[in-house]
Amino acid sequence: MRYLPLSDTDRGEMLARIGVKSVDDLFADIPKDKLLKNLIDLPRRKGEMEVERILSRMASRNVSASSVPFFVGAGAYKHHVPATVDHLIQRSEFLTSYTPYQPEIAQGTLQYLFEFQTQVAALTGMEVANASMYDGSTGTGEAVLMAHRVTKRRKAVLSGGLHPHYVDVVKTLSDMASDDVVTLAPDVSATEDLLAQIDDSVSCVVVQTPDVFGNVRDLKPIAEKTRQHGALLIAVFTEAVSLGLVQSPGSQGADIVVGEGQSIGNALNFGGPYVGLFAAKSKYIRQMPGRLCGETVDADGNRGFVLTLSTREQHIRRDKATSNICTNSGLCTLAFTIHMTLLGEAGLTRLARINHANAVKLADRLAGVKDVEVLNKTFFNEFTVKLAKPAADVVEQLAEKGVLGGVPVSRLLPGAGLDNLLLVASTEVNTDDDRAAFVAALKEVL
Repeated sequence: MRYLPLSDTDRGEMLARIGVKSVDDLFADIPKDKLLKNLIDLPRRKGEMEVERILSRMASRNVSASSVPFFVGAGAYKHHVPATVDHLIQRSEFLTSYTPYQPEIAQGTLQYLFEFQTQVAALTGMEVANASMYDGSTGTGEAVLMAHRVTKRRKAVLSGGLHPHYVDVVKTLSDMASDDVVTLAPDVSATEDLLAQIDDSVSCVVVQTPDVFGNVRDLKPIAEKTRQHGALLIAVFTEAVSLGLVQSPGSQGADIVVGEGQSIGNALNFGGPYVGLFAAKSKYIRQMPGRLCGETVDADGNRGFVLTLSTREQHIRRDKATSNICTNSGLCTLAFTIHMTLLGEAGLTRLARINHANAVKLADRLAGVKDVEVLNKTFFNEFTVKLAKPAADVVEQLAEKGVLGGVPVSRLLPGAGLDNLLLVASTEVNTDDDRAAFVAALKEVL
């Protein structure tokens, strides 16, 4: 009976078979300060209706992104998703599909994955793209591992403008493999000297643009220096819409481009699931993680699609696998592809211009507020402001006034001495009334 709890005898037999004395022994590898001392403050047992009421009351304490003026970004962005997207992804042929091992019964799935790859390659300015990663952060970690395989070196240099969550993922994967990671200090003004870090021992340099502080970076000098030393340039983005306006990483010389595709076709979704975009130069295709779909013809000469390259660890020769990524973000990928198809090239460019224009309007208005300083010289739809008091406190007070005003840098980089910095994002969903409400509330709080 799958919903009946285990008895003490059941638990005792399992622990004896495993060879440990208690359940606590199973968590020995978790740091002590990360373990809960007591049970979570929830009722021990309730009926289904009571559980629904309790959780509904808890959820009502949240301020949802769609209910108030919203200026939060830092890697997850609120964009308008056309109703067409949700309608089409719920069609049964998409919802019920899984891995297209048998192409003769999965042509629809294979075709949209192929179209997705085509779109990602065009967006990033690269020659080949895979059929998605879990998200931008894990994709970045996989890109570093790929660079190590290509260069036969084990040292990565991470820009101080790389999103801290992405840095953490790279460090976690690198620690497991005993790889060397050089992490530069947080670079609010995009003035770090990355070139000085590049020598013949470096496998790759990881640079985000627009970076976590909103600065748009020129990748060309870094690409040139990495080529001179046989290293790879990994370009990262968290805001896919920026690729509709900013010069593509591929055209600036990037070897691998990776980032988050959530902004196109996918809502905030309480933090996931999202969709990682991964593209590279074609000469590195055999070292790419994940899977690739290709176009071919059947026995009668009709156009068809197949899983061309799939190097998953479940397959044979596991020691030769390029990745521990088990699957792709199929439904999120489909949502991305539908939205991108609806936009087209002209639509994406127009959307990107609206994002930038709205952000400029907001930056201009915030710059006129006493005790507020806009720090960016360049940005797309996100920028950093310096406040006269800790940003974390300001954000809480703004929320009480019905405005979600951004992400405190201290939340991403605790202990870095950047407590008064606030990341602010403005997309096409923000109106003049939203900006006025933000400025008015901020004046009161400050």
